[in-house]
Amino acid sequence: MKIRHLASLAFLGAATFTVSSSARAATSATPPNIVLILADDLGYETIGANGGTSYRTPALDRLAATGARFTQCYAQPLCTPTRAQLMTGQSNVRNYINFGRIDPTITTFGHHFQRAGYRTGIAGKWQLGQDKNLPQALGFHEAYLWQHTRRPPRYANPGLEHNGVALDFTKGEYGPDLVHAFVHDFVTRHKDEPFFLYYPMMLTHSPYQPTPDSKTWDPKAIGEQVNQDDKHFGDMVVYMDKLVGQLVAHLESLHLRERTLILFVGDNGTGRGTRSMFQGREYVGGKGTTTDAGMHVPLIANWPGRVVAGTVCGDLVDTTDFLPTICAAAGLAVPPTPVLDGHSFWPQLCGEKGQPREWLYSWYSPRQNNDLSAREFAFTARHKLYRSGEFYDLERDPGEKNPLAVASLTGDTAAAAKKLSAAIAQFADVRPAHLDQLAAENTEGKAAKKAEKQAAKKGRK
Repeated sequence: MKIRHLASLAFLGAATFTVSSSARAATSATPPNIVLILADDLGYETIGANGGTSYRTPALDRLAATGARFTQCYAQPLCTPTRAQLMTGQSNVRNYINFGRIDPTITTFGHHFQRAGYRTGIAGKWQLGQDKNLPQALGFHEAYLWQHTRRPPRYANPGLEHNGVALDFTKGEYGPDLVHAFVHDFVTRHKDEPFFLYYPMMLTHSPYQPTPDSKTWDPKAIGEQVNQDDKHFGDMVVYMDKLVGQLVAHLESLHLRERTLILFVGDNGTGRGTRSMFQGREYVGGKGTTTDAGMHVPLIANWPGRVVAGTVCGDLVDTTDFLPTICAAAGLAVPPTPVLDGHSFWPQLCGEKGQPREWLYSWYSPRQNNDLSAREFAFTARHKLYRSGEFYDLERDPGEKNPLAVASLTGDTAAAAKKLSAAIAQFADVRPAHLDQLAAENTEGKAAKKAEKQAAKKGRK
């Protein structure tokens, strides 16, 4: 498919951005390309390399075997919160407003790479705000997106937007294929200059519908309410993996693999209730929950000759860590403001010890409908403490069914609770008050529009 090229440059402010000479020397003489792939609703248990046995993921398994695989990577339990963290390197407590919306004034990894001379592109799921120029304002020269200014179907016969221009497809096209064609086109057009490609895939989010490789594929299907069946989730995982493999092959065909870092991560746990076999037992997806099933995601990194092949790392990682990591890989020095919560795991990719996290912190507030409540907690691979006081031994109670009384803890467990309490305390006063006001105003505005639509609908009857 031929993609029309509608280049649009975002205004770059006066903020300075320098390239660290020592870091550049540590990477290569030529700035590396960065490809960051974000799968939608794909938990840790779905990937074969992690021990999943329900689905075939040969492309990702190869990337893991010839690169690095992390066993303790965590996202937020829902897509928009994760995307805000991933793009900014900041915890949601600092900048999250509400679902489907991002602060248009924030600094993203797109800005950092643009200012360093990279060509930047985003392709796939947006769901961050409907302003036509928002992707460009947030640091992306080019954007080919679903759910930007509207919400049409995403799979069979989809609606997409290229730099804010609506495109509707009605001849049996498949949304992920169209986005993937743009990805290939972007890489081809910019093969002779450094590029940063952020690829937030639409797969494997519900509705679980047939893919073009499914026996029940229907090229005439219209809408997201047709042909749904849980069995198609497996087809979608396999198709997602195939697209990743095609991108790797395309980079190889252009002789770009030796200077391209690929990172693959999930945006939250698998859709709630989705059942998979994992390490010999059934595992149930927990998207939207703050348990392991809602937050534990796959992380695979691959860069031939740079990322140490066969690495399996058990260090704690979360989605705030990606911005400083890809900047370090490219030799970019991140400015001191705004403050980052992320920790670079680039040393671990190079086979070094680095500075592993002692704990992860999460401020989770989905902010859908009228619910502005938040859950705040800190955790390690073994223990979790909520600000509200619940404490869990995750090894014995991964589903968080039986909270332990902190006052009764002894020894190492008591020490763990004390450490996590101190971690939470570090974020006690960091949330800007105006963000909650913006969220409340947005909620009220949506409620008013909904009431107007309902009133108009009744008037037509």
